Amino acid sequence: MDIPAYNRAAWNQQSSSGTSRWCQPVSVAEIQAARAGRWSLMLTPNKPVPQAWLGDVAGKKVLCLASGGGQQAPLLAAAGAVVTSFDNSEEQLAKDRLVADRDGLTLDTVRGDMADLSVFADGSFDLIFHAVSNVFAENLAPVWRECHRVLRPGGRLIAGFMNPLHFLFDHEEAEQTGVLQVRHALPYSDLTSRSPEWLAKTTQENVAYEFGHTLEQQIGGQFAAGFLLAGLYEDGWDDTATPLNKFTTMFIATLALKIETPSTPSP
Repeated sequence: MDIPAYNRAAWNQQSSSGTSRWCQPVSVAEIQAARAGRWSLMLTPNKPVPQAWLGDVAGKKVLCLASGGGQQAPLLAAAGAVVTSFDNSEEQLAKDRLVADRDGLTLDTVRGDMADLSVFADGSFDLIFHAVSNVFAENLAPVWRECHRVLRPGGRLIAGFMNPLHFLFDHEEAEQTGVLQVRHALPYSDLTSRSPEWLAKTTQENVAYEFGHTLEQQIGGQFAAGFLLAGLYEDGWDDTATPLNKFTTMFIATLALKIETPSTPSP
């Protein structure tokens, strides 16, 4: 099965419905505030990204990776960044363009799979903003390798991802019974961890497939790609999303640096 193609259609449907908070474009007032230097970005549901992680973005080349939806990319453009939004969903990219057209912003939109950034040359960007979206990627290693390749030396990768503990449990079952029970092993995959009946229902409803990656794949994968971890924080969700939220944080955010390689002196 072509997972990116299936999830592309699923996200187009979800974005069109507008039910998710990540499919709702920012307001005119938020863009005006960003132009005046008053802005923040949400990588995870509740905590804004530390401004020290973002730095001064004016004039910086920023890649919003799998972060379409009319939110982060337009805010960064309003703050003065040179922004490219790269997303698998045409509908999510259309919302970035909607805000850009509405508020007179300049930003590029490119559709594609987060694991294949071959349309960009090596060292194309100063900053990559990668919202909680690799939950929809079956394999993470290509994502981290491509991020490292397209960043310039000294560039930064800001990434968010689900706490792997989330995928141990059947949250639909917990919603019905009020009891959390371990049902799945890690790493998790909708395609192999669920019953054929559940998978058939999910496919019929065109719900995006999810994958739960281990911390070794998430954080260790960034190290393996050549990054140096420079920051980390955790964030909660809400108790209606999952009762697990009462016991642990549900999201992790990391700041990783592409280290400049010292030049070799001439003999």
